[in-house]
Amino acid sequence: AVYTGLRRSELLGLRWKDVDLYLATLSVTQVMHKLQGGRVVFMEPKTAYSRRQVALTPDSAINLRAHREQQEQERAPIGLAIDGDSLVFSRMDGTPLPPITVNHASGSMKRRAGISGIRLHDLRHTHATLLIKQGVDPKIVQERLGHSSIAVTMDIYSRVMPGLQEAAAVGFDKG
Repeated sequence: AVYTGLRRSELLGLRWKDVDLYLATLSVTQVMHKLQGGRVVFMEPKTAYSRRQVALTPDSAINLRAHREQQEQERAPIGLAIDGDSLVFSRMDGTPLPPITVNHASGSMKRRAGISGIRLHDLRHTHATLLIKQGVDPKIVQERLGHSSIAVTMDIYSRVMPGLQEAAAVGFDKG
């Protein structure tokens, strides 16, 4: 979530055929939701903007490659192979992870790291904030997050850009 800006439902719906480890990209083509009553459903993302391609960092691609190898090693003894339709993030038997389990696991990791007050979804915000602070074009941030418009992105994240007015004024004098 922090490396890609993906939503929890997008991460849980990610299949290996949606990940290109050589080109270091992933495609958001489906999401996973757990309905009341416990039924798990996979569906297309709600909007065309949510269906997108996201570039991976080199470290993310390496970590995902290691994750896939680990999945293959864990499943081989029980006769389960990884194929394109296999979920990137799943239980050892290949079944979907319940969303609440992911929340609990992230909470455990945060407690071990001594971090509190951060939700899993906040990692998405952290991703966007770090990109903006690095000077990444807001249009790219919008595309990575799957927002319907740059206005949505700017409305949410303009608070993390204090001093831009001042920097623009100084830059104008230099230009």
